[in-house]
Amino acid sequence: MAICVVDHPLVRHHLTLLRSVETSIAEWRASLRAMTRLMMYKVTESLPTEAVKVTTPMGPAEGTRAQSESVAIVPILRAGLGMVEAALEVLPDALVGHIGLERDPQTHAPHSYYCKLPSQLERRKTLVIDPMLATGGSAGEALGLLKEKGARDLALIALIAAPEGVSAIQARHPDVSLFVAAIDSHLDSNAYIIPGLGDAGDRLFGTAH
Repeated sequence: MAICVVDHPLVRHHLTLLRSVETSIAEWRASLRAMTRLMMYKVTESLPTEAVKVTTPMGPAEGTRAQSESVAIVPILRAGLGMVEAALEVLPDALVGHIGLERDPQTHAPHSYYCKLPSQLERRKTLVIDPMLATGGSAGEALGLLKEKGARDLALIALIAAPEGVSAIQARHPDVSLFVAAIDSHLDSNAYIIPGLGDAGDRLFGTAH
């Protein structure tokens, strides 16, 4: 499995804001969008293109058009929703699916409660997006569902990951590319990433208690 750690000064800047308990919900959402946009530029380096001709004010020119309609973006609900808008700013013609997974608080095993996907996934590059890769259970389940629906060219994009999650995806889906901004130290006894950034869904939607 190819692993790419997107190490860019602006990515590190926004990741620091996401980690901090002092970051407001508005700032947190803004940094999530900014990080997603920055990472998408790296993720899409191999995006299919086609040659086109355009006319400039000075005459004809050869150009390139990115085929973003060949991409499907699939957030894992619910935290992945915070990354969709920014991903579509980079790939405005991409199709969007949704996979809903809940983690059992005792076993940490994922349970699917919703799945709505674009058609003809076998012809598209499919990007699974979720801010955090902790145990790898939810991401592994989502990737499995997508493969069942025909997806073959898959990438997983997360902001931070735990080594345990990376290992789980490597073992279960060695053919999937992984893009992260940081690989943190470890998981605690509740399967939270350390140092992490807390619960991404709670910080995105303001549901922390």
